Amino acid sequence: MGEKVLMKGNEAVAEAAIRAGCRLYFAYPITPQSELIEYMSRMMPKAKGTFIQAESEIAAINMVYGAAGCGKRAMTSSSSPGISLKQEGISYLAGANLPAVIVNVQRGGPGLGDIQPAQGDYFQAVKGGGHGDYKMIVIAPSTVQEFADSASDAFDLADKYRHPIMILSDGLLGQMMEPVEFQPMKTTEEIEELNKQHFDWCIHPNQPEPNHHHHEINSLEIDPIILEQHVIKLGQKYDVITEKEQKWEEYSLNNDNEILCVAFGTASRLVKSAVDQLNTEGFNIGLIRPIRVWPYPYDAIKKAITDNVKKVAVFELNLGQMIEDVRLAVNGKVPVKFMGKVGGILFTPEEIKAQLEEWLQEEK
Repeated sequence: MGEKVLMKGNEAVAEAAIRAGCRLYFAYPITPQSELIEYMSRMMPKAKGTFIQAESEIAAINMVYGAAGCGKRAMTSSSSPGISLKQEGISYLAGANLPAVIVNVQRGGPGLGDIQPAQGDYFQAVKGGGHGDYKMIVIAPSTVQEFADSASDAFDLADKYRHPIMILSDGLLGQMMEPVEFQPMKTTEEIEELNKQHFDWCIHPNQPEPNHHHHEINSLEIDPIILEQHVIKLGQKYDVITEKEQKWEEYSLNNDNEILCVAFGTASRLVKSAVDQLNTEGFNIGLIRPIRVWPYPYDAIKKAITDNVKKVAVFELNLGQMIEDVRLAVNGKVPVKFMGKVGGILFTPEEIKAQLEEWLQEEK
């Protein structure tokens, strides 16, 4: 790790991706993630990598498909409407067992919406926005440092499971500046070793023996029996991921919590401030922050509902999406309350505090 530098989130994740060995990046501009593509356009050539501004989001994701099929660390990024256009290609990546990283810097929606921060793409990310039975590991950072760290994490997970990984950020994290400490740049030799681990499946027709081969990579199976076997095998991979790759943060969590809060990403930062204020005043509020929103930490939430917890409070920058997963975890044990903001408007810690105080008062 080196010295901390002050960087905008979009640029920090781009720098971290390059340091993690990404040498192929394809994207199309859209706010509020344009700084990411601009940074890649400047820095990829310096890292002896390839930057292509594709003619569309659809073209970009299919370029990622081709690069991933060659066993390379490839990445694309966009914002909400652009991610919608990439969904077919993301489903193809999942169906073909190809590793790739997709960054979504969310903005307000639906439709073109606006360029302000929002969390309205949760369903799209964790429930599968494309067609067919597939899942992605979805990382939801809450700070610029986490945003940067998630790049290396995403590439490692993509290689480990041969699967597309999404980093679910938003316009606030993309645009804000915070101190960031980066991992060292991977060397050419380290990147070559990363590529070699894919030789047993990727297309490398020009490799010398014993690695000379030609592998077929596609997500098309005409025979329904073969397709069934393929989808079942994919499902078994998702089961392993669910068992091994859940990740969350516990904040002010203890057996005496009166209310358990659940929030992710930018929303969780604001909830933490409100929790700190209330706990200073003598209340006892806890928070679980899913760091990976798929696989979802159902058991962690279930375990946190002690006998003293009277309510679970969910805070999101949408009309209520993650709340469905929280309700599955709670399973009717206690009431689940919700507070949301939409249109790119953030709730303040004071608003959250007032709402929590109101819910606490209901118990008296």
